[in-house]
Amino acid sequence: MNHPVRRSVRRPALVTAWALACSVALTSCTAGPAAGPGRATTAPASADPASRPDLKPFYGQRLRWTDCDTEGYACARLTVPRDYDDPGNGETFVLPVARAEAGKPDRRIGSLVYNPGGPGAAGVQSLEEGMDEAFGRAARDRFDIVAFDPRGVGASVPALTCTASDDEAEGEEDATEPSVSEGVAPLHPRTEEERTAADEGARAAAEDCERHSGGLLRHVGTQDAARDLDVLRAALGERELTYLGWSYGTSLGTAYAELFPRRVRAMVLDGAIDPSLDWSQRVLSQSAGFRRSVDDYADHCAEVAGDSCPADSPDAIRALIERLYTRAEREPLPVSEDSSYAEYGGMDATAVLDAVSMAMYTPEDQWEPLSRALAAADAGDATALGALDEEEEPAPTEEDSAPENTGGGTGEESGDEDGAATEDLTPVDNEGAALTAVNCLDVPHPRDLDAFWDALPRAEKAAGVYGTAGVTAELTCRGWPSGDRTPHRVDADGVAPVLVVGTTGDPSTPYEEAVSLADQFPGGMLLTYEGMGHTAYGRGGACVTEKVDAYLVGLKPVRPDATC
Repeated sequence: MNHPVRRSVRRPALVTAWALACSVALTSCTAGPAAGPGRATTAPASADPASRPDLKPFYGQRLRWTDCDTEGYACARLTVPRDYDDPGNGETFVLPVARAEAGKPDRRIGSLVYNPGGPGAAGVQSLEEGMDEAFGRAARDRFDIVAFDPRGVGASVPALTCTASDDEAEGEEDATEPSVSEGVAPLHPRTEEERTAADEGARAAAEDCERHSGGLLRHVGTQDAARDLDVLRAALGERELTYLGWSYGTSLGTAYAELFPRRVRAMVLDGAIDPSLDWSQRVLSQSAGFRRSVDDYADHCAEVAGDSCPADSPDAIRALIERLYTRAEREPLPVSEDSSYAEYGGMDATAVLDAVSMAMYTPEDQWEPLSRALAAADAGDATALGALDEEEEPAPTEEDSAPENTGGGTGEESGDEDGAATEDLTPVDNEGAALTAVNCLDVPHPRDLDAFWDALPRAEKAAGVYGTAGVTAELTCRGWPSGDRTPHRVDADGVAPVLVVGTTGDPSTPYEEAVSLADQFPGGMLLTYEGMGHTAYGRGGACVTEKVDAYLVGLKPVRPDATC
């Protein structure tokens, strides 16, 4: 199974961050038919995808709001077809929805829907954990802040999983288990043995997903999620969509704008992903972003982390990190018995690289603990390094299990007796499975194994071990179900001006991709935040907040070359 560095996770400083299991630059998979140079394989904007009569039962829903478990939030459920090519076949997804009501209801504009990132982040959970506080006061006063769990994610019914349930696991105990390799996975597989091991591990991970979620894997791509977003818009009673997407949420927003360009009122895409890049270009882009961010950490550690820095100069910090990678490639770094890495014999080089890279998301929160953990690992104890992204979670009970979905249609109100199932929707820890499934479906990957090995020299030149580890992480997508998307420039004629926000030192969604995406949208606007860390709105200060809120509330354009 690939170890992660997040492709696109929103980690606001104002909210307790959740950990996603994902891979360096993991994007998507399996080649689809070419659509011609530079074009999407979507229907033309003039053909409204929601105009078909067989979608009317879904577009006719009205959300029935009840109190969420967390005080101050209202919850509902939305039913969408599992297969938009055959929406009447009885198979559906039931998606949890939540809202924080506008602070000034007498001046309310409407609903502002957001996606927190991922793919794989549960929107409802993020809202109940306080994500609305990441929005500016002006936006919170004038909009209901609305989140949802995309299809297959979180408490969606059904939800993706790549692991066996407890009952299945008991039945598999007698099966032959593959032995854990006594070696360690290198960050740059060079020998035939190392490459074979990497391919076998990736193939096993893909087979696990097929075994446990095979019927869902073709139906969880961003195209379908964007169509769900339009069903949600209608269920909220909105004629046009006001939307903010962080990180992966920019891919979802871009897909929506292409499918429904004339239904966009306002759209903010923060931490942009460029849809014109192919799988290898995405690897190089993101991996170079992480490499630059680790260099920024070395250069600016003293300013941000003070006396916690693990060495007394930038060069010494870089040398320490490289020393840990080298040691972990020879032998896993030791951890305590209660560490989650203890069963693997410690932290291998990929796990160490992941921990370092993930700490680049919010320097203001993560660089101090990273610094202390690096110093401890260099002294012989990597326990703190392995625990950087761990969260305390209560042990699951029978009541905590997510219900199974049997299909079912829609009622006039989502969740009523005649419509979707009425079981409680309990969040599922399936972020890693969803991230892999969505990314592997969204962007074509080569079937030929040699194409991955051929990409390694370019990746090493562009980003060192961050690049080579990124290429290896893509192997899971090699045998994934085929999607019909190909890399393309944005095709959204008629869309309202879209605001793209880019952070100059963003590790995960490099600034260059924001520049490119803003240029691809007709009338696209770019707001530059000069800073480090992943995304800007909610953590980039008053300048970013004021400009974004002025656009969302009053549709005030951002001037060219606007910088915060």
